[in-house]
Amino acid sequence: MEKKKPDIDIVNEILEECIMAYPVSSFIISLYKQYLQRGSLSKKQLQGLYAKASKIELLSPGKLATLEALIHRMPTRQKSTAPAIKPVFERDEQQGRMLDAILGKYPNHKMALFLKAKYDNDETLSSTELADLKRFTKSLGV
Repeated sequence: MEKKKPDIDIVNEILEECIMAYPVSSFIISLYKQYLQRGSLSKKQLQGLYAKASKIELLSPGKLATLEALIHRMPTRQKSTAPAIKPVFERDEQQGRMLDAILGKYPNHKMALFLKAKYDNDETLSSTELADLKRFTKSLGV
């Protein structure tokens, strides 16, 4: 079925009138080409078109009001703030205190030195190494 009344395209009409008023404006020409290719414009582009079109005296205020209503109806996209930078690895202070206590009492303890080197290099201690560390702390009476 064929429509009797084709839809009125206010944006296209305003773009054409802006081209007549500003024939050398590269902004208006690029908006017009993009509108023909895509069939729509972004909110910021429509705001720029509105700013240019509002300077034209012969443009009817009804068309400007319609364009303004289109702009207000479009959603405003806002970028969320970047999340706070969190360090990849956080040291467990309790492990550090246990290692310092063991090495304070027995400075040449080989396993404690090995675990301290891993701890200082920000490597995670495996569950068996952590169990060994707790066992050393308990058995050495530290």
